[in-house]
Amino acid sequence: MTSARPVDPYGQDAQHYHPPQAYPSPPGAPPSAGQQHPPQQHGPAQGPATQGGVRRPRTGAKTIPRTRKARLRVSKADPWSVMKVSFLLSIALGICTIIAVAVLWMVMDAMGVFSTIGETITEATETDSESGFDLEAFLSLPRVLIFTSVIALIDVVLATALATLGAFMYNLSAGFVGGIEVTLAEDE
Repeated sequence: MTSARPVDPYGQDAQHYHPPQAYPSPPGAPPSAGQQHPPQQHGPAQGPATQGGVRRPRTGAKTIPRTRKARLRVSKADPWSVMKVSFLLSIALGICTIIAVAVLWMVMDAMGVFSTIGETITEATETDSESGFDLEAFLSLPRVLIFTSVIALIDVVLATALATLGAFMYNLSAGFVGGIEVTLAEDE
């Protein structure tokens, strides 16, 4: 009758086979099932770091932290994703521009800048038959915000188109020179 188990070349009992343990039992404790009994060596090969065939870590050793680094290359920029990101960023920039112009207009109006400059321009442009140019009516808040919104809308279209065109141009040039190499380091 043949056994399905292969012949044990290490001399272990085929009936009581136990797989080797990943971690040895502590010194002085009886070995658990399946743990190999290392052959006892006496002589210069056995030192304090290898007692009983198990390597012990050095307690006084200082470890130097290593910073892992990776060199990567940006070989292609997807024009569709560049277009989406630039569109969202230019919309955010347009909204910030409109809010900044509105706040600046309100601060300048509260300081009386428009009324002072408006009076000066009215005096300089008035004639005997008609009144001068009314700067305060021309630079009213709704008119300024409409003008700023038109400029922001043009900026959104131009920034999106230029970023997408830039992605296409980067892909063409990266095909010739290989792209931009970036070194990333892990911060510890």
